[in-house]
Amino acid sequence: MSDAFPPAQTRPTHRPDHGRHPTMAAHSARATSSIGRPLTTGRRSPHLNPLRAIGAFGIALCIGALAVTSVGAHAQTGARQAAQTEFEEEVIPQRYAANPEVDAFINDIVARDGFNRSELQKVFSRVVFSQTAARLAAPPATPGQKNWTNYEKRFLDNTRINGGVRFWNQNAAALARAAREYGVPEEIIVAIIGVETIYGRNMGNFRTIDALTTLAFDYPPARNRSERMALFRKELENLLLYARERGVDPFSIYGSYAGAIGIPQFMPSSIRNYAVDYSGDGKINLTSDVADAIGSVANFLKQHGWQPGQPVVWNIANDRGSQGLAEAGADGQPEPHWKLSDFIKAGMLMNEPRLDVGSALDTPVLIVDLPTPGQATQYRMGLTNFYVLTRYNRSFFYAMSVYDLADAIKAARAP
Repeated sequence: MSDAFPPAQTRPTHRPDHGRHPTMAAHSARATSSIGRPLTTGRRSPHLNPLRAIGAFGIALCIGALAVTSVGAHAQTGARQAAQTEFEEEVIPQRYAANPEVDAFINDIVARDGFNRSELQKVFSRVVFSQTAARLAAPPATPGQKNWTNYEKRFLDNTRINGGVRFWNQNAAALARAAREYGVPEEIIVAIIGVETIYGRNMGNFRTIDALTTLAFDYPPARNRSERMALFRKELENLLLYARERGVDPFSIYGSYAGAIGIPQFMPSSIRNYAVDYSGDGKINLTSDVADAIGSVANFLKQHGWQPGQPVVWNIANDRGSQGLAEAGADGQPEPHWKLSDFIKAGMLMNEPRLDVGSALDTPVLIVDLPTPGQATQYRMGLTNFYVLTRYNRSFFYAMSVYDLADAIKAARAP
């Protein structure tokens, strides 16, 4: 395999104020965190020991509301790509040429991956600092309150529901095959693509190597700045490896401000690890090959532990005792670390008529909290498949929006 990159191709440049994507999760940043990309999600510090609280509720189910803060979520928005765009002005000409940190990074991946040093130096001499990517990645000066109602409205709308029905109808064969081969329901695949890019409409138009280099070496001030830069350096390395493996010019790849690419908004590491050639044309193309996007989303979920035929969430009864137990168990951890029996024995009731509680007591679960200021927090019980959705974007809001959108699309498509 050649160390050199193919020559640069003529490509429309980008105006970074267009194509904004919340991919700092991942993938979180929509970080993607991730799931497929690096996305940031706030973790709340519980104000009580849930096990102790559950025990207390088992004795007396009349304890009042407990103070909690919300699981972080990142607004996911998109804008239309501009027909004519232009690069951002270079604040510092050749900012990344002969840059000590970049040179150290080059030395690392030359040693680790066998790149040609002079070729990489030429690449980074052409990279442009993206002021807009840095600005969008910066944490807000004053963090706002998490608002589930407003968040879900962005995704559970007619555009995504009706668009999801059309997308499903247009790609029914590929979706049915993916459901059969990977065990992931069609509506879940459709909903993820709908949330991410409105079925390929808003894929972002930042030059990916500019965005990733900017965030890898000039990440804005933040509490976790070092960790974020390390994450983006790993994604930058994966982008260069992907370009070399596929024989493509790294400057020809475009995506979100946080480096997520294509219809499903995969980070470079996720493309290399989970993307598949589902159309059978001999290459992987997540930007224009819808079948590849469908198969890749399904493969990502399967590889992260999707359980075919199993539910994503269960509904909890609305009585005060059950809701209090849910509040006590909502510790922000995305992994299913409770058992259903922990809550049932304490007195929780479920709002699932078809659920055989007795046979499901050993099921691993977590509590999903969905706060809205001025309203009672909504709670649902997440199962392993809910956790898998958070691997795509580490946010309870995101995973719940995908599930609810999937449900709405399936209902709208029903005869």
